[in-house]
Amino acid sequence: MTLEVNFKKGVKMQNRRREFLKKALIGSGAVLATTTLANASEKSSAVQGSNGVVVGHSPKKEILYKKTAHWREYYSVAS
Repeated sequence: MTLEVNFKKGVKMQNRRREFLKKALIGSGAVLATTTLANASEKSSAVQGSNGVVVGHSPKKEILYKKTAHWREYYSVAS
């Protein structure tokens, strides 16, 4: 009797593992497919020859740094 009960428990455990692996593989396949499609659409929408740089017009003035005492000290030491 005990061997038969243990055998049935072992079979149930194997079936649970198989079902888990099936679900995990299906899920990872879906994620892979979604990622691949997203990357493909991103690459196709990029402008050729732009090297990923977005070219456009912005009303804001670009300020790289403000002249402060700290910057003057940094540049005097760096050069």
